[in-house]
Amino acid sequence: MPTDRVDPGRISRNERLVLSLIRRHGPLSRAALSQHIDLSAQSVTNLTRKLIQAGLLEAEAAVRGKVGQPSTPLALAPGGALFLGLKIGRRLAELALVDFTGQVRMHRQEVYAFPDPERVLAFARHGLATILNSLRPDEMRRLMGLGIAAPYRLWDWGSDMETWLDVDLHRILEAEMPFPVFLENDATTACAAQLIFGGQPLPPDFLHAYVAHFAGGGIVLDGALRHGPQRNAGALGSMPIPGGGQLLDVASVAALERDIGHVLPPDDSGWNVPLQQEIEWAERAGKALAFVALSAVALADLPLVVIDGALPAATRTRLAQATRHALLQEPAAGIDLPQVIEGTLGRSARILGAAALPLSHFFQPDGTLA
Repeated sequence: MPTDRVDPGRISRNERLVLSLIRRHGPLSRAALSQHIDLSAQSVTNLTRKLIQAGLLEAEAAVRGKVGQPSTPLALAPGGALFLGLKIGRRLAELALVDFTGQVRMHRQEVYAFPDPERVLAFARHGLATILNSLRPDEMRRLMGLGIAAPYRLWDWGSDMETWLDVDLHRILEAEMPFPVFLENDATTACAAQLIFGGQPLPPDFLHAYVAHFAGGGIVLDGALRHGPQRNAGALGSMPIPGGGQLLDVASVAALERDIGHVLPPDDSGWNVPLQQEIEWAERAGKALAFVALSAVALADLPLVVIDGALPAATRTRLAQATRHALLQEPAAGIDLPQVIEGTLGRSARILGAAALPLSHFFQPDGTLA
């Protein structure tokens, strides 16, 4: 890893665009980059030379074809920049150090009955101190910031969460950390993680549903994650559904826990749900998701719905299948039904999305989650 400090302020928009293209498509040759961004070969050579010197790109082995000069793919340098992510969930807090390619280098977590502010802050402070003390000086120089993924309005979760009303986690940690701190809704960051680290081709417009203890989501338009003026865009869990209530009342792990009569663990190892009850839950949740998805399509003409969540892979597959089936039963005269696919990140989406907040601010073309 280069020892000089990365200065994001000196990285041009075209250089950020190069980084974004390689992040989305994988290693690319200079010729391929030139085609993508409509710049001359010499301009691309100059841009990539600067990014290699900055330690953000590295050359892979040359690929020799049958005709012409060998092509040298350029890839993101894993150690080019580092990011911290903190996720606050209903029963689990996580802290991770993530590299420039989205690989988790360090991870800490704490399980609790509910996220008491003092306990969460103690976990965050201790974990951050432990990670920072373990970094070499050259790694510290490449640490860009901390992103926090947490549900908005935590105090709305119930009377035992009212203590969060007067707690500004972002302000507290920003005052204590020697680097920038960012905060975003946890379901929104899950969508951002799918965009940035998901590793699958996605259209410029799609809906992202994330089913965890509660449900949430994100909406992507023209390749960018949209928040809205009140930051309510993509708040799928709050959308009303037929029969009363909101999406989160049906398409959530909390609803499944009510069905089976016990709490489920925040990981896959103890996921002990009777198959028939899980199938019935997936059918109800899929029907609600189909209604919400079709409503979004009618408003924004979205061709794709991505379904992910803090669920075992088999459960996520069952939920996606149920949503596809339910969409076929919905009245949809006059509009095209969206394709429904599964996300690729599962339980890691929100912590990776948290780390994506400083990454996006410093290295995405417009400093946004896109």
